[in-house]
Amino acid sequence: MTAQTSPVPTPATPDHDQLERLLAACELSCSAAEAHGIYCGLLASGSDNPRARWLAELEATTEGPDDADEARRERRAALEGLADATDVALAGMEQAFHPLLPADDRPLRARAEAVHAWTRGLIYGLGIANLDQRRLSPDVREVLDDLMEVTRMDLDDLEDNADNEAALTEVLEFLRVAALLIREQDTPARRD
Repeated sequence: MTAQTSPVPTPATPDHDQLERLLAACELSCSAAEAHGIYCGLLASGSDNPRARWLAELEATTEGPDDADEARRERRAALEGLADATDVALAGMEQAFHPLLPADDRPLRARAEAVHAWTRGLIYGLGIANLDQRRLSPDVREVLDDLMEVTRMDLDDLEDNADNEAALTEVLEFLRVAALLIREQDTPARRD
């Protein structure tokens, strides 16, 4: 009789809004979406110990001494949970990876702002990892150029309509694929 192995369960992704509240006291002053983008950028770059670098970026706070320890523990647990879920999603073949964004029932503008923030975070994460763009494939360099275009989205007059909803869905799919493509790139950090 052979023992059957059960699949490793995917860690639950923390709630966007809860993480948003927990990050409010951080000096970096980033949203939950931007924090997730930073982690994805560090992971995609192949940098050394991306989780430790990410946590160091996010854990500086402006809280008072009374509530700092409990709030830090809660924030750290949520960030570790997000990192665990992201690691599994990016490593899996089921295309389970998705940027951490507000729920679909939130207004279009709020979700678009989160997409904008996630993209900025991804680019920031790639930047602090010192990703040398000159050593990337032309396809990946084009993806990076397209990511820069996403950060230039004009959100001031964004109307909540079907066309903009469809456009946001397309941008989300692009972001998901872009993060996976950059991660698959044989970056210098992975070769060193």
